[in-house]
Amino acid sequence: MHDHDHDHHHHAPDVTARNEKVVLAGFLLTFGFMFAEIAGGLLSGSLALIADAGHMATDALALALAWLGFRLGRRAQDERRSFGYLRTEVLAALFNAVALILLTVWIVYEAAVRLADPGPVLAGPMAAVAALGLVVNCAVFWMLSRGQRDHVNIRGAMLHVLGDLLGSVAAIGAAVMIHFTGWTPIDPILSVLLSALILRSAWGLLGNSLHILMEGAPGGAAPEAVRAEVLSLPGVREVSHVHTWSISSGSSAATMSVTLTDGADPAGVVAEVKHLLAERFALSHSTIEIDWTGRDDHCPLGRHARG
Repeated sequence: MHDHDHDHHHHAPDVTARNEKVVLAGFLLTFGFMFAEIAGGLLSGSLALIADAGHMATDALALALAWLGFRLGRRAQDERRSFGYLRTEVLAALFNAVALILLTVWIVYEAAVRLADPGPVLAGPMAAVAALGLVVNCAVFWMLSRGQRDHVNIRGAMLHVLGDLLGSVAAIGAAVMIHFTGWTPIDPILSVLLSALILRSAWGLLGNSLHILMEGAPGGAAPEAVRAEVLSLPGVREVSHVHTWSISSGSSAATMSVTLTDGADPAGVVAEVKHLLAERFALSHSTIEIDWTGRDDHCPLGRHARG
């Protein structure tokens, strides 16, 4: 189902409800199997399986954040939190990014220890757990594809699961190689490659979260670009005090001050500006102030003073 509305507050309730169900089911499956993979890694002595479990943790996290985004998007604002609870998603992402970076450091250290002194790896159990992981990832990918594919959160989660599919395939390959050649160093080497994937996800997550928490401009909606576009609209003479920021990963906002040309219709111009911001820049919440300085003809106070 393609719906190009960028803000999940405006989606039809059934679409949001389906998105929520799909990502929750995907999360439970991924999170549950992650523990099976950790157990399999400990039993078979395979560090690659534990690294793959770490990668599954990044998947489970992407799904949990997507679910949280849909869920919290429905929770209304209150007196203390005027934007509702959307930032919770960003705080969770920041916390998890730090945890995943620490996990990567541990895997690389453990791999170095094992390369110096390789221990036995049971190829059979390792292949079995990795194959099961492949099945789980395929199932989650299929589930997500039934949600709203062009939604930013679902698209992100699908990319994660695709990366994990490759991890499972690599672990199966390593198990087959150990079975036939007995060359166990392939296991720690693979675990380092998989941890590089975890690090890449975690680093992106950390950068994104910090950018949102620092009120950075959302991608493609830099204030200067927004100002130039608004300035090109008919009826707009000047645009100033432009601010754009993200409230959470799927929800962006903007404020600005607009000076009108003589005779322009204020309500019409504001509607045009809001439409442009939503369509062109995915800025779903916008506050447009009309700057009346020097506009005596439209200013009620000016008229009142003259009268």
